[in-house]
Amino acid sequence: MSNQNFEELLKDYFANIPKVGDLVKGKIISIDKGEVRVDVAGIIVGVVRGPELFSESKEFSDVKVGDEVEATVIEDENENGEMELSFRVAGNRMVWERMAEYSKKGEIIKAKIIAANKGGLMLQSDALVGFMPVSQLNPNNYPRVQGGDKNRILEHLRKFIGTTIKVKVITADMDDEKLIFSEKEVWEEEQKNVLDSYAVGDIVEGEVSALTSFGAFIKFGTNLEGLVHISEIVWQRISHPREVLKVGDKIKAQIIDLNKSKIYLSIKRLIDDPWKKVKDTYKVGQIINAEVHKIEPFGLMVKLDDQIHGLAHISDLSDKRVSDTKMLLGKFEVGVKYNFEIISIEPAEHRLGLKLEGVGKKEDKKEESKAEVKTEEKVEKKKEEKTEEVKEKVEETKE
Repeated sequence: MSNQNFEELLKDYFANIPKVGDLVKGKIISIDKGEVRVDVAGIIVGVVRGPELFSESKEFSDVKVGDEVEATVIEDENENGEMELSFRVAGNRMVWERMAEYSKKGEIIKAKIIAANKGGLMLQSDALVGFMPVSQLNPNNYPRVQGGDKNRILEHLRKFIGTTIKVKVITADMDDEKLIFSEKEVWEEEQKNVLDSYAVGDIVEGEVSALTSFGAFIKFGTNLEGLVHISEIVWQRISHPREVLKVGDKIKAQIIDLNKSKIYLSIKRLIDDPWKKVKDTYKVGQIINAEVHKIEPFGLMVKLDDQIHGLAHISDLSDKRVSDTKMLLGKFEVGVKYNFEIISIEPAEHRLGLKLEGVGKKEDKKEESKAEVKTEEKVEKKKEEKTEEVKEKVEETKE
């Protein structure tokens, strides 16, 4: 071999030696004492060791001699004269690509809950850590905290730390390092076949599992749970479901809507609407002795019977102008009966207006007087208008 050929070969050799930051491919030639040696294209031998082994990823946790691998050059030459390589960069990219594929296909995977904050849970899957918002929890794990107290929500979420759950990847963005998981979507998929056996209009039997300010949750069937909105519990108005229900109550309800995993129920629709016949029992002007059911800042909720409740507005509880509502409402007690007059009945709106007996009589007389004055004013106004018309015609004639 001529000196010229040798020089060219030497030049090509050094030109092909990978540089720091290069991604290279090679074959594992030995694994010894936690160090993996890789033959890089027959040019040079590199070593992967310590945290650069990226053993937290399944691709690199069980590598063996003969495997083809990708690695990144992190040092030209270490203390032993070997090129230092890392599986971490290449492995990290591979894991992100895999997560993106899971998201695209909607695959179910396992992830371990490693931390909690007020917004949700931190999960680890493979070598990546992602986030699962509270809204993406399985409905059975959702923190139903009265008033949305964030500290109590966090306390509830911390109970899941250390557990492994089934999730779907709903966002996998390597550039923004954004990885979002959903447990709810897994639950929805698992429940789909069960839900297919139900239809709107079906009547189910279940148990009250939770009460919130907006409604009651009912468990029924095979681990199914539906929501009875507060407006669908009873025909009369209530401020909170606990007024008529308690956790553990056995009830019947009707399915009124099915929306993916969301099941909406109604209890009141299994009972005839008492408001349809309210005018058969009650009439405007009727005086009744009825019980104050609740005292609100705007007036009294009055219980005419078990099904029909009415409102006596604060303005209908006294003939005097009210400057301090607390003083006026303080004259009434819950559970005590008073005489009220029915002043309006609106069956379609489920409304019945009341006033305290005797209130408004003086005002009625005042209103009559006001009406008479207004009538006289209208007559005078018409006379004035007629006079002006006559004057204008006279002026036009003169012209």
